[in-house]
Parts: sequence; structure tokens; C-alpha cells
Amino acid sequence: MNAVIYHNYDDIRLEKSPIPTIASQELLVKVHGCGLCGSDILKIVQRVPPPVTLGHELTGTIVERGRDVRAFEVGQRVIVAHHVPCGVCHYCRHGNYSMCASFKSSNIDPCGFAEYIRVPKEHVQHTTLALPDSMSAEEGSFTEPLACCIRAVKRTPLRDGDSVIVVGLGSIGLLMVQALKAFGIEMNQHIQVFGIDLFPERLQLACDLGADATWLAPHDEQGLRTLLAAYTEGRGADAAIITVAGTMPFMQAVAAVRKGGNVNIFAARSEAVPINLATLYQQELTISSTYSSSPDELRIALAWLSTGKVRVTRLISHRLPLERFAEGIELTRKHAALKVYYSITGEKEQYGKYTV
Repeated sequence: MNAVIYHNYDDIRLEKSPIPTIASQELLVKVHGCGLCGSDILKIVQRVPPPVTLGHELTGTIVERGRDVRAFEVGQRVIVAHHVPCGVCHYCRHGNYSMCASFKSSNIDPCGFAEYIRVPKEHVQHTTLALPDSMSAEEGSFTEPLACCIRAVKRTPLRDGDSVIVVGLGSIGLLMVQALKAFGIEMNQHIQVFGIDLFPERLQLACDLGADATWLAPHDEQGLRTLLAAYTEGRGADAAIITVAGTMPFMQAVAAVRKGGNVNIFAARSEAVPINLATLYQQELTISSTYSSSPDELRIALAWLSTGKVRVTRLISHRLPLERFAEGIELTRKHAALKVYYSITGEKEQYGKYTV
């Protein structure tokens, strides 16, 4: 089978690999396709040493089932997330699932950018979900990234009538806008959602997907607060969620929230930011962060996608075969792509030696 193998940050190859063999409590899934995530890019840019697993926003069809698996059938379409918390450690008991040692060490085999994956036992039990018949493979691939957004929203304290500014309207920012609106509906609350971005075409798309107002990102730290003033009685937003890494987005978010507000860091890279601690102290600002999701958020995300509360068909800007993997990386790094989706096998009745 074909699989994208990471040898080094500048040596990522599409290679022939053996189809994984499975144990009695595992699944073999033939991958329909996989979305390219910002975390995949970050691993490459930060020159993370191998071994590195790339690709986790995937859907596929079960083509082989371990003899002890009862919850799934051969021929069933599924989404599979890549990390599984243990659920019982100190971190899990406190809701910090992504800090769990099991979460950090678990993964699919060999990666999402492969024709077949082995789904380990823990993933079969907790992070493998049946894809509804009404949902396409492309739509299903957004389950994991949407789940991460849902966790960020849940970690951001909001009340009826509050306002949130989403800093960055890439594919994640556009999911975040919709997750905030959907959360408000679930809680019977009206949440005002605003957004900024450097690319004009993303502003209208955000409004189409539910944002109350959007603006081109200002070039100074205080500019965002000025834009929000008319919508927040001059207070600033109740919360800001940063979906793009960088010093300026962070400083703008801190300046944009009201006294007592919350800044959630959803994207970051290795850099120091200049922040006056007196500002945090005197204004009682809360700086929080969100990394990944839990199995509960995966289920919520799949439900919201299946019912149309979150729409994703307009988020994919490029569909590429695995043979053009490097092209997708370059398009994303140059901000020329909103979302790259790699079509790997498609949805067929015949799966190589496996017949559904």
C-alpha cells in the first residue's frame, strides 16, 4: 500500500508499505481520505525528529475485523481519531484529557495519509465512530478538528449576550465560528461572534457561516479593540479565541477583551510574547489554552455535522491525491489553501483483496 512516511522535516516520502496486520480486538480500515491539519505543518516547520505520525483527520471503511470486535461490521464507514486518553489518571479526572500519558503516546498505524490503517484496541473502543449514511467522507473528516474547537468553546466561559472574537478565519477559525454559534443554540443563549483575518475572501465566508461581523485584521495591537467598541458598548469582547499563531494576534486578543475577559490560545508556535503582567493582574484577565479533544467532544462534533449545525463543504479549497502530498504542504504554508483534503482511495465496493 502507499503511505506518507516522515523521515525528516525535509524528507517526507510516499512509499510502499505492507498492509498492517491486526490483532483480535483491532480493526483494519481502508482510508477514503484525510485532511491536512495545521499540526501536521507545525511538526514539519519545527523540524520534529522522527518518528512522526502525519495525518489524523480521516474517514474510511472497515475491511477486516478482529475476531473479538463486536461493535463494528466489515463494510461499515467510520471516522477514527488518533489519540485516546486513559480516562482514569489524575489528568483525565480533572478533564485534562490531552495531558494524559496514554493520550500522548497513542496513535493509529501507520498514519492518516495511508491507504490502510490499523486501529488499535483502545481506539476501537473509544474514538472510532460510525459515519452516518447521510454524511460524505469529506464531511466526516472534519469530525476531529471540529471536536477540538468544541473543547475550546467549552473551556471558554460564556453567558447569554456575550461576545467572542475569533482571531484568524482559516478552516479552524471558520469551524470555531460555527461551534460558538451551535453552542449558544444548545445552551439557549445568544452569543455574538466576530472574526478577523488577513484575507478578504474569508470574511464573507465567515459571515455566511454565522459570524455577526468580520473585519480585515488591523496592523496594530489596539486596532481590534477599536473595531469591537461599537458592538460591545466600548468594553471589548468577553472572550477571544486565537486560531493563528504569532505575537501580533496574541497581543491584539489581549487588548481586545474586556476587563475580566478570557483569551483562549488555540494555536501557538515556539516563541516568546511580550506581555505586561500588571495588565493581566489589574484587569483580571484569564489566559487559557486548548489542545486537542476528548472522545465526548468527538461524539458531539459528529452529531453537529450530521444534523447540519456545522457546515463544512465550502471549507475544502484543494483536493489532491497522495502523490501530490508535498504540493498540499506548500499551498498551506503559503496560505494559498483554506483546507487541503487528500483523496486516498475513495468509497468503493471493492477494496483490493478485501471485498465488502
